[in-house]
Amino acid sequence: MKIEILGSGCPKCNKAKNSVEKAVEQTGVNAEIVKVEDMDSILAYGVLITPAVVVDGDVKIAGRVPKVEEVIEWITK
Repeated sequence: MKIEILGSGCPKCNKAKNSVEKAVEQTGVNAEIVKVEDMDSILAYGVLITPAVVVDGDVKIAGRVPKVEEVIEWITK
């Protein structure tokens, strides 16, 4: 599984990354977590507001920090 955190490195983007890391740790899911800061790559997903989280190419959330519980739902289905 590949999880991408889209954002410029702002505090909210870092919080989103922390939420994803905690969810992966809690579930034991085998996932590659990648931070994407390149604006062209972010825009290629159709994301205009960061932070955003992409799981296996599917944008799950944009414009706010996800809760750990939300991320767990996405990665265990």
